[in-house]
Amino acid sequence: MKLPAIKKVSFIGALIMIFLCIAVSAQEVKDFDGNIYKTSAYGRQIWIAGNLNVSHFRNGDIVPEAKTAEEWIIAAKSGRPAWCIYENVPENGSNYGKLYNWFAINDKRGLAPEGWHIPANADWMTLINNLQGVDIAGTKLKSTTGWKSKKGTDNIGFSAVPGGYRNQEGKFNELGETAQWWSNSEPVEITPSGKIFTVKLSDNSFEVSYVQSEKGEGFSVRCVKK
Repeated sequence: MKLPAIKKVSFIGALIMIFLCIAVSAQEVKDFDGNIYKTSAYGRQIWIAGNLNVSHFRNGDIVPEAKTAEEWIIAAKSGRPAWCIYENVPENGSNYGKLYNWFAINDKRGLAPEGWHIPANADWMTLINNLQGVDIAGTKLKSTTGWKSKKGTDNIGFSAVPGGYRNQEGKFNELGETAQWWSNSEPVEITPSGKIFTVKLSDNSFEVSYVQSEKGEGFSVRCVKK
């Protein structure tokens, strides 16, 4: 029995959409250092499905590494970009990516690969709202491994891992317990605080938190397609 023409079109259209979604989800992105990342497509957004691990800006300029606490503090006080690996252990860089201060992610030379950008507040809010809000979005973003108690279901392949952070005094904290990423939006305030919003997931919760953080702290970075 032949299907009505309109149903044929709908069926073929649905198949095309499925194949397009698979193709988008399967694409890979390469940064300046040659690191390759998978991507995660959801709604109208495409995200890099891994924490950034690059040590150069898009134009080839080096992003300075700050290994010691003193180097980290000096970079922040002078408003200079810096990155580090959690406790300077190379394996942590492979597993969780680098931690960057805000001056690195906000530099005009661009930290994200060509065609991508560091997400602003609106980008994060769109992602979280598409995943049904802050109360439950975390379970869909979290990786199925790496978390100590409340692992995720990783519904969209975002694969959030608990890479911890570095405070503005240069101390490393909460590896295996929190995942926290920069937003590239300055808060709009009557009296500027100098703080920036970050997006945080915790091991003991599926809730997504929006946290105001200091520019001299070090957090993970995700990128979203322009």
